[in-house]
Amino acid sequence: MAERIYNVLFVCTGNSARSIMAEGLLNHMGEGRFKAYSAGSHPTGRVSPQALRTLQRLRLPAEGYRSKNWDEFAGPGAPAMDFVLTVCDKAAGEVCPVWPGQPMTAHWGVADPAAFEGSEEATERQFMDTALTLKRRIELMLALPLARLDAMAIQREMRDIGRVQKAAP
Repeated sequence: MAERIYNVLFVCTGNSARSIMAEGLLNHMGEGRFKAYSAGSHPTGRVSPQALRTLQRLRLPAEGYRSKNWDEFAGPGAPAMDFVLTVCDKAAGEVCPVWPGQPMTAHWGVADPAAFEGSEEATERQFMDTALTLKRRIELMLALPLARLDAMAIQREMRDIGRVQKAAP
Protein backbone atom coordinates (compact mmCIF):
# COMPACT_ATOMS: atom_id res chain seq x y z
CA MET A 1 0.00 0.00 0.00
CA ALA A 2 1.31 3.44 -0.92
CA GLU A 3 2.24 5.76 1.92
CA ARG A 4 -0.15 8.63 2.47
CA ILE A 5 0.90 12.06 1.16
CA TYR A 6 0.11 14.93 3.53
CA ASN A 7 -0.79 18.36 2.14
CA VAL A 8 0.57 21.31 4.11
CA LEU A 9 -0.24 24.99 3.60
CA PHE A 10 2.15 27.58 5.03
CA VAL A 11 0.35 30.88 5.55
CA CYS A 12 1.75 34.34 6.06
CA THR A 13 0.50 37.82 5.35
CA GLY A 14 2.43 38.68 2.17
CA ASN A 15 3.43 35.21 0.93
CA SER A 16 6.75 36.61 -0.22
CA ALA A 17 9.44 35.21 2.11
CA ARG A 18 8.79 32.97 5.15
CA SER A 19 5.93 30.93 3.72
CA ILE A 20 7.75 30.59 0.39
CA MET A 21 10.91 29.30 2.09
CA ALA A 22 8.86 26.88 4.22
CA GLU A 23 7.13 25.57 1.08
CA GLY A 24 10.48 24.95 -0.62
CA LEU A 25 12.02 23.34 2.44
CA LEU A 26 9.17 20.91 3.09
CA ASN A 27 8.77 19.94 -0.56
CA HIS A 28 12.45 18.99 -0.58
CA MET A 29 12.77 17.49 2.90
CA GLY A 30 9.43 15.67 2.80
CA GLU A 31 10.76 13.37 0.08
CA GLY A 32 7.36 12.90 -1.53
CA ARG A 33 5.56 12.15 1.76
CA PHE A 34 4.43 15.79 1.97
CA LYS A 35 3.22 18.30 -0.59
CA ALA A 36 3.73 21.86 0.59
CA TYR A 37 1.97 24.99 -0.60
CA SER A 38 2.11 28.61 0.54
CA ALA A 39 -0.29 31.53 0.49
CA GLY A 40 -0.93 34.90 2.08
CA SER A 41 -3.86 36.72 3.60
CA HIS A 42 -2.76 39.87 1.74
CA PRO A 43 -0.20 38.65 -0.82
CA THR A 44 2.32 41.15 -2.10
CA GLY A 45 2.15 39.70 -5.60
CA ARG A 46 5.90 39.16 -5.67
CA VAL A 47 8.34 36.71 -4.14
CA SER A 48 11.30 38.18 -2.28
CA PRO A 49 14.47 37.77 -4.36
CA GLN A 50 16.37 37.28 -1.08
CA ALA A 51 14.07 34.36 -0.14
CA LEU A 52 14.87 32.74 -3.48
CA ARG A 53 18.61 33.34 -3.00
CA THR A 54 18.33 31.74 0.45
CA LEU A 55 16.72 28.64 -1.05
CA GLN A 56 19.54 28.51 -3.62
CA ARG A 57 22.15 28.76 -0.84
CA LEU A 58 20.46 25.75 0.76
CA ARG A 59 20.77 23.98 -2.62
CA LEU A 60 17.01 23.92 -3.17
CA PRO A 61 15.08 24.85 -6.31
CA ALA A 62 14.28 28.55 -6.45
CA GLU A 63 11.94 28.66 -9.42
CA GLY A 64 8.20 28.25 -9.81
CA TYR A 65 7.14 30.18 -6.71
CA ARG A 66 4.50 32.88 -6.77
CA SER A 67 2.80 35.06 -4.19
CA LYS A 68 -0.84 33.99 -3.97
CA ASN A 69 -3.96 34.55 -1.90
CA TRP A 70 -5.06 31.92 0.59
CA ASP A 71 -8.51 31.97 -1.04
CA GLU A 72 -7.00 29.70 -3.73
CA PHE A 73 -6.86 26.96 -1.09
CA ALA A 74 -10.28 27.48 0.47
CA GLY A 75 -12.49 27.10 -2.59
CA PRO A 76 -13.86 24.24 -4.65
CA GLY A 77 -11.22 22.21 -6.43
CA ALA A 78 -8.47 23.18 -3.99
CA PRO A 79 -6.34 20.36 -2.61
CA ALA A 80 -7.57 19.23 0.81
CA MET A 81 -5.05 20.32 3.42
CA ASP A 82 -3.96 18.11 6.31
CA PHE A 83 -2.10 20.95 8.02
CA VAL A 84 -2.30 24.75 7.85
CA LEU A 85 0.66 26.42 9.55
CA THR A 86 0.95 30.17 10.05
CA VAL A 87 4.54 31.37 9.98
CA CYS A 88 4.04 35.03 10.85
CA ASP A 89 2.38 36.79 13.75
CA LYS A 90 -0.08 38.85 11.73
CA ALA A 91 -1.66 35.88 9.94
CA ALA A 92 -2.03 33.96 13.22
CA GLY A 93 -4.47 36.54 14.55
CA GLU A 94 -6.50 36.96 11.37
CA VAL A 95 -9.77 35.26 10.65
CA CYS A 96 -8.80 32.46 8.32
CA PRO A 97 -11.04 30.98 5.66
CA VAL A 98 -12.83 27.77 6.51
CA TRP A 99 -10.43 25.20 5.13
CA PRO A 100 -12.05 22.22 3.39
CA GLY A 101 -11.49 19.01 5.35
CA GLN A 102 -10.81 20.80 8.66
CA PRO A 103 -7.01 20.49 8.68
CA MET A 104 -4.95 20.71 11.83
CA THR A 105 -3.62 24.20 12.43
CA ALA A 106 -0.65 25.52 14.35
CA HIS A 107 1.29 28.75 14.64
CA TRP A 108 5.00 28.58 13.80
CA GLY A 109 5.70 32.32 13.90
CA VAL A 110 9.14 33.60 12.96
CA ALA A 111 10.44 37.14 12.55
CA ASP A 112 9.99 38.64 9.10
CA PRO A 113 13.41 38.82 7.45
CA ALA A 114 11.96 41.02 4.69
CA ALA A 115 11.22 43.70 7.30
CA PHE A 116 14.81 43.71 8.54
CA GLU A 117 16.79 46.86 7.82
CA GLY A 118 20.54 46.55 7.71
CA SER A 119 23.49 45.83 5.48
CA GLU A 120 23.23 43.33 2.65
CA GLU A 121 25.31 40.87 4.69
CA ALA A 122 23.12 41.29 7.79
CA THR A 123 19.95 40.90 5.70
CA GLU A 124 21.35 37.74 4.16
CA ARG A 125 22.02 36.42 7.68
CA GLN A 126 18.45 37.25 8.76
CA PHE A 127 17.00 35.30 5.84
CA MET A 128 19.28 32.33 6.52
CA ASP A 129 18.44 32.35 10.25
CA THR A 130 14.74 32.34 9.40
CA ALA A 131 15.18 29.51 6.90
CA LEU A 132 17.19 27.45 9.40
CA THR A 133 14.54 27.93 12.11
CA LEU A 134 11.86 26.77 9.66
CA LYS A 135 14.09 23.88 8.59
CA ARG A 136 14.49 22.73 12.18
CA ARG A 137 10.73 22.85 12.77
CA ILE A 138 10.12 20.90 9.58
CA GLU A 139 12.68 18.30 10.69
CA LEU A 140 10.75 17.89 13.95
CA MET A 141 7.49 17.55 12.02
CA LEU A 142 8.98 14.95 9.70
CA ALA A 143 10.17 12.93 12.71
CA LEU A 144 6.61 12.57 14.05
CA PRO A 145 5.10 9.10 13.60
CA LEU A 146 1.94 10.61 12.09
CA ALA A 147 0.39 7.25 11.16
CA ARG A 148 0.62 6.09 14.78
CA LEU A 149 -0.58 9.24 16.57
CA ASP A 150 -4.17 10.23 17.19
CA ALA A 151 -5.42 13.63 16.04
CA MET A 152 -5.12 15.27 19.46
CA ALA A 153 -1.51 14.12 19.87
CA ILE A 154 -0.61 15.37 16.39
CA GLN A 155 -2.26 18.74 17.10
CA ARG A 156 -0.32 19.10 20.36
CA GLU A 157 2.99 18.13 18.72
CA MET A 158 2.46 20.57 15.84
CA ARG A 159 1.78 23.42 18.27
CA ASP A 160 4.81 22.48 20.37
CA ILE A 161 7.03 22.56 17.28
CA GLY A 162 6.00 26.21 16.80
CA ARG A 163 7.67 26.98 20.11
CA VAL A 164 11.09 25.92 18.82
CA GLN A 165 12.82 29.28 18.42
CA LYS A 166 16.25 28.72 16.94
CA ALA A 167 17.89 26.14 14.78
CA ALA A 168 20.56 24.04 16.42
CA PRO A 169 24.07 25.39 15.71
